[in-house]
Amino acid sequence: MAAGFDFRDRHYTILRENGAYVYTREFTDSLGQVRDVLSNDGFYREVNGLKVELTEEREKAYANSVNSVIYFALLPYGLNNTAVNKKYLGETSIKGKPYHKIKVTFDQEGGGSDHEDEYIYWIHPDNYTVDYLAYSFNVNEGGLRFREAHNVRNIRGILFADYINYEPVSDTIALEKLDVAFENEGLEKLSDVNLRNITVKTEIL
Repeated sequence: MAAGFDFRDRHYTILRENGAYVYTREFTDSLGQVRDVLSNDGFYREVNGLKVELTEEREKAYANSVNSVIYFALLPYGLNNTAVNKKYLGETSIKGKPYHKIKVTFDQEGGGSDHEDEYIYWIHPDNYTVDYLAYSFNVNEGGLRFREAHNVRNIRGILFADYINYEPVSDTIALEKLDVAFENEGLEKLSDVNLRNITVKTEIL
């Protein structure tokens, strides 16, 4: 699969084939034209076509940033990897619609640098779309997020969605209870997560 999209003034590309992948992010800042490349071989950054030296901390932060945006863009793709652990939490409902509620955690080995993060997905039982998701994260002092999918579109057989991004109004709300908080005004809108200019080529699969 080859795909591309724009997100917050940055252009991302995805190339995946038989377990190999190359992700890129391109944008312009005060230094010039920046291109980040993340692949099976690691991460590097180019500025105006030349590779630049990065501290280990910066390299990790940039790589995580690229991977995170593409991870969310492709969901639920990738959730059958061997490092992924799924637990069925039962059936529930949001806005009067039924959902399967599934918790996802990751093994340390093969689970990436953010393997301690936890996710919950609400999957519609008839069309199997991920209409809502929530997650805990540990970077930048940590926190919880809840996302509501909308503007779902099928592009050459692949579903892409935009999201309304929420955070809890109280630190006492647990990850597993974010759906309840959503329906009881326990969340507040934080941001919009919108993908634009999406392109997909599937011939290389």
